[in-house]
Amino acid sequence: MPLPFTAGANTSFTNINNTSLNKTALLEYNYTLYPNATISNSTHCYLVFSTFKPTFLSNGTWLNATTCYIPYYPIATRGILSIGYGVLFGLTIVLTMMNLRKHGKRYLRESKRFRAVGRRWQWYWMLSVAGCGIISTLTGVDIDRYYLQDLPIILQSFFFALMVPGTLAMVWEGTRHWASWQVRQICDEDPFLLPQHDRRAKTEFWLPLVFYVFAFLDFFMVIPRSWSGLKKQNTEWQIEHIARPAATGARDKAGAILAVCAWMVICYSLWHSLKHYKQESWKHCPPKLAISIVVLAARLGYGMASAWNWDISISKVGVQLGWPFGLGYAAILVIILILEIAGFLEENEDKVLIAQRTARGRVHDTELNITRKPSWWQKNFKDRYLSDEQRHKNMTAEIGGGRATSQRIEQDLEMRSLTVTNLEAGTALEDPFRDEPLATPLQTRQMETASSHTNMSDAASMHSSSSERSHARQPPQQHIRSMLDI
Repeated sequence: MPLPFTAGANTSFTNINNTSLNKTALLEYNYTLYPNATISNSTHCYLVFSTFKPTFLSNGTWLNATTCYIPYYPIATRGILSIGYGVLFGLTIVLTMMNLRKHGKRYLRESKRFRAVGRRWQWYWMLSVAGCGIISTLTGVDIDRYYLQDLPIILQSFFFALMVPGTLAMVWEGTRHWASWQVRQICDEDPFLLPQHDRRAKTEFWLPLVFYVFAFLDFFMVIPRSWSGLKKQNTEWQIEHIARPAATGARDKAGAILAVCAWMVICYSLWHSLKHYKQESWKHCPPKLAISIVVLAARLGYGMASAWNWDISISKVGVQLGWPFGLGYAAILVIILILEIAGFLEENEDKVLIAQRTARGRVHDTELNITRKPSWWQKNFKDRYLSDEQRHKNMTAEIGGGRATSQRIEQDLEMRSLTVTNLEAGTALEDPFRDEPLATPLQTRQMETASSHTNMSDAASMHSSSSERSHARQPPQQHIRSMLDI
């Protein structure tokens, strides 16, 4: 309830906090004095108690005035808890980056069916949720300190609500990727074991679409709306007629119901994966997913209750802090920490596949009685540790430098004398790169016979030639035809 202006030196002035102000000008600019020692006209608000003694001019100007929306009180329990949770959310970002590097790194060639980004989405959503948690908690430090509520209560409530769709997506991606990982292991062993057009495959195609429809509907119901009504908590009338309807409106109720629908899709997806890949045995359910889904249910239950009950909503300044910090921030922080611990305990999927392939290869070698040589047996073992540049240098050095595929061929063509025959007679050039045909057994015997005859003829020719040379050295004989020749 507004207070009347007290009488001052005359009827045109009033005395507020031992300061004389122009009453006529105050009424002209619609200023009202309130019991919380503030003076406001719904546009500007100033403090008028203790050492706050502003001066008001007749033209509507304030001098030495202090606005109502300042950190005036010391930090309280809400601020201390906000700082603690903000630090924890910041630490989870460091852990998430480590796990993202570990599980997002590729050691095998990426396939179209199993993309590397599919196993990274969980960590991306965890980074988003942790970022929203840091902003929401650290802005809540000033809620207890502000004299009148302003932007901090809006920011904390806004990012607190924004964490819900991100947490749903975080748990969903963890559940979906676990099923995808089971399929990848099965297909790596036998690519034709799981058909891609049966009911199971169609269900896995539609489930992500259904989930993100509910998640985005929850986002668009709760987030894009006016949040300015939450700061109107200065009087009982403002709380009942402005702040409470702004925090427990129809959009908040619809968003809470849609979030529960998205949670049910996650539960169905987990049951579907266990049915098809683990013989419908719940004992094979990963503990990280089971605990995360249960804790997420507690967080959504609190969101559902706070959409109808204003007294436990984080948007209320005087709320019991165990509700929003215990079932709100703590629940989400527990989910993140569970997934972080699981990420550190589990191995990179590509490395797991490599180990499985190695084990299967050894089993197959044993069945076929194949003994593999050790890795150090290979002569080119050292080449595995060479850089690309050194490997290229070695390749070019083997062929003498220059072009690696044509230099020797060109050199042989240039240095070898080719037999050129009459092309017009229909004969072709001798091909220097064609191997000689292998001889048949008959041709081999014929070649051996011809070789023996050749050797005999060669020997006779050599003998005749040597006798001829000897006859050539002897003097010519004289033919005696008569006694006159003697």
